[in-house]
Amino acid sequence: MTGSASFLIAANRLPVERRGDSWRVSPGGLVTALTPILAEHSGTWIGWAGTPGDAPEPFTTDSGISLHPVALDEDDYRGFYEGFSNATLWPLYHDLIVQPVYNAQWWERFQLVNRRFTQEIVALAAPGATVWVQDYQLHLVPGMVKELRPDITVGFFLHIPFPSPDLFAQLPWREELIRGLAHADLVGFHTARSAQNFAECATRFAGTPPRTVALPISIDTPRIASVAQAGDIREKLGSPETFILGVDRLDYTKGILPRLLALETCFERGELDPHTTTMLQIATPSRERVEHYEKTRAAVERHVSRINGLYGDLFRPVVRYVHRTVDAADLYSLYAAADIMLVTPFKDGMNLVAKEYVACHADGSGALVLSEFAGAAEELTQAYICNPFDVESIADALASAARREGDPVAAMRAMFARVSEFDVHRWANDFLQELGRTR
Repeated sequence: MTGSASFLIAANRLPVERRGDSWRVSPGGLVTALTPILAEHSGTWIGWAGTPGDAPEPFTTDSGISLHPVALDEDDYRGFYEGFSNATLWPLYHDLIVQPVYNAQWWERFQLVNRRFTQEIVALAAPGATVWVQDYQLHLVPGMVKELRPDITVGFFLHIPFPSPDLFAQLPWREELIRGLAHADLVGFHTARSAQNFAECATRFAGTPPRTVALPISIDTPRIASVAQAGDIREKLGSPETFILGVDRLDYTKGILPRLLALETCFERGELDPHTTTMLQIATPSRERVEHYEKTRAAVERHVSRINGLYGDLFRPVVRYVHRTVDAADLYSLYAAADIMLVTPFKDGMNLVAKEYVACHADGSGALVLSEFAGAAEELTQAYICNPFDVESIADALASAARREGDPVAAMRAMFARVSEFDVHRWANDFLQELGRTR
């Protein structure tokens, strides 16, 4: 039995958030890019609704997105999501910043949930349908779909880095995981390095690599640029001479603590004046039941207190810290107001915050300090590039940005041109065009 959907997106999460008794479309470039494509093809988005328990009935959003929720119970959440996805694959794919946990029960749960997604896909997909699977949580879905419905064209895009073969070889279930993707018609990555790593792993552990493509995801640049207004942000912060901003999920891969240490180093060296400098660090809650995330939060909050204790005035903290979700409109205002953006992940598939900041500075104002290990560094080469494992390197880049060394206006304008030409709509269309060529 087949369904009637000719185009489907499968992702761990639905593109909506529950607010009371209603649903609101989630912010983000991926949703923005795929919404018109879903509408054009009368497509369906398959994903988890975000809370353990029974899945809501399928429904359509006000913007015309057809949604098909998948149920995850508490055991699924612990084993599939917190366990194998985020305590096994996430650290493994981020170069073992923390040690992955290899748990056979988590692996069994991961297979079970991927099979559940697959069953939903094959039931909904029309003959010859196109399915675009998103990210590492659904690694096994392409192979499972092809096994049951070889008529379906399956694309997969990995939104995080893919590790080197030597690191990936640690995984006890490496052959099964690789075969899950090896049957996809097209596998996409942000960078050529990730695509190469995967091709080598597929050759080594599955025999033949599938077709791959390196297409860096981007943002809805025109929309962000059109709404980015600093307003009275600086006045609310006490009108600092230098306003430094960090916006991240509170994740151990994001390098928040080293950037705080770098800020302190700049104060110690006299390269920034704590009396005229304000840093705002927004740390969005993330996977708070996972031990390493709890430790990361404690370390970050402890050092925020340390800097404020050493350098803050009685009525004015040097570092303002927010541990909650901030609306997109407020973020764009902060981006537009900030003199310097610190984006210092230890490892990142892309990092769209860096691109969003650039989109808010079409006039060439601002300065971006960017980790060399973020995928965005391959495109935003005019940023002040740093090594996030080296506090001195971050401090040097921060001090250079504060002094506006080089030609910062030309640099920002060049980066703005890049994110304008290669926006999220182009990313989605380019991937689907490449996937269409596999038919």
